[in-house]
Amino acid sequence: MPLSRIYCVSLLGLEALPVEVEVDVSTAEKLGMVIVGLPDTAVRESKERVLTAVKNGGFQIGSIFCTVNLAPGDLKKEGVFYDLPIAIGLLHSLGLLKDQGRHADYLIVGELALSGELRSISGALAIAMLARKMGKKGILLPAINAKEAALVTGIDTFAIHDLKEAVNFLLRPEAFKPVKIEPHESTFQHGQIGVDFIDIKGQQHAKRALEVAAAGSHNVILSGPPGCGKTMMAKALVGIMPELTMEEALEITRIHSISGLLKEGQSLITKRPFRSPHHTVSYAGLIGGGSIPRPGEISLAHHGVLFLDELPEFSRTVLEVLRQPLEDGQVTISRAQGSFTFPTNILCVAAMNPCPCGYRGHPHKPCKDSEKQIEKYISKISGPLLDRIDMHIDVAPLKHEEMLQTFTSESSEVIRTRVKAARELQYQRFGKVKTNSQLTSPELNRYCSLDDIGLDLMKTAVKSMNLSARACDRILRVARTIADLASSPILDRYHLLEAINFRGPIL
Repeated sequence: MPLSRIYCVSLLGLEALPVEVEVDVSTAEKLGMVIVGLPDTAVRESKERVLTAVKNGGFQIGSIFCTVNLAPGDLKKEGVFYDLPIAIGLLHSLGLLKDQGRHADYLIVGELALSGELRSISGALAIAMLARKMGKKGILLPAINAKEAALVTGIDTFAIHDLKEAVNFLLRPEAFKPVKIEPHESTFQHGQIGVDFIDIKGQQHAKRALEVAAAGSHNVILSGPPGCGKTMMAKALVGIMPELTMEEALEITRIHSISGLLKEGQSLITKRPFRSPHHTVSYAGLIGGGSIPRPGEISLAHHGVLFLDELPEFSRTVLEVLRQPLEDGQVTISRAQGSFTFPTNILCVAAMNPCPCGYRGHPHKPCKDSEKQIEKYISKISGPLLDRIDMHIDVAPLKHEEMLQTFTSESSEVIRTRVKAARELQYQRFGKVKTNSQLTSPELNRYCSLDDIGLDLMKTAVKSMNLSARACDRILRVARTIADLASSPILDRYHLLEAINFRGPIL
């Protein structure tokens, strides 16, 4: 009986790696199968699923012993991708599938039900990208994941419903049509907005700050008493950010697909993510981790908003791991299997009260906390972490007349128009999709040069606010975004003064 080789994949972090499924069959007194090649529990259990699915698919295999090797042998194999390729290899070795070697032209993945039907898998987009990279003709995978994989151009994606259909495809591929999907610009247009800026009363200063944050992708922290609208404004922020590009949508979809977070039937994420982890989240849950690392909340918010409500309630250990991702736009996690890098290009919004009771500095409600309690509360947020947050905004309590106001403020759609115009200026400036928050030191010198008045303003701000070099750079980045919102090619004193004002003391 011939040895079969079927091409499959293994997911490691956010990457799909090629795996060769070798199947050898010999006669035996009773039916059996063994799987080698560092399989995890889910992979080892696939032998029962495969043998039963083959039998229920109408294939007579008799009494045989099947040895399956997943190569390379030093790569940990996880998940349920291997059921279908093992079954195909088994049938090929038994001579029940004479496909003239066509299986070598395709990546084959899928989990088998006992009936022989195929169930959904994770990471279809990453798998299709690997198939294209390997030069394969196409990919065979469960029908429910086909639209997601079909987003990758340059290869054919075939939707397979069960084992028998996979066999029929390999025998007569010309009888099957590949799945095609072509997203249009309208796919990424904002639909109904959850929280609209038009519904937020008062807080003009904070709303202006969030507009600047959205225009330049600047991290921001909001400090104010309970009920002043911090959470509502953070939720409204996604609605004023520009629509996703196709490239951004594919990146987000790949991360969510590998994490198993795509909804059934969803092929593409078309809206910017908004992630709001609870303050009890672990550091692994926030930045990613595990024996084989998976993306955390900060990577799931890639190209979107990460909202950290009640910031001082988070563990200090958890907060400190945010330093590198906020600075570099990616996080690297090292394990015995190697280093894993996850993207973290996010807009981080944090919200906090000024003290444990929330009313320090409130004009009408007295604070009940002692100085020691306040100091302990705010000490959870370190200076180095605050230094990496571009804008520090004090959100004042609403006045009675603001609560009862009847006039309407600007809608999210109107604000988004200005944000998109400012982003376009940045894309033209850098020649790619890049925002002012990512300005390097040479670019700061080139695009954020100050005249004598501006230099004097910065010197005064540095002395009076005790600013670090990093804080100065962040003020300049924010000022550049304010200038872009005003369509100004240069930074003047007013842009700089507003940026300095957005770096106010919040603690």
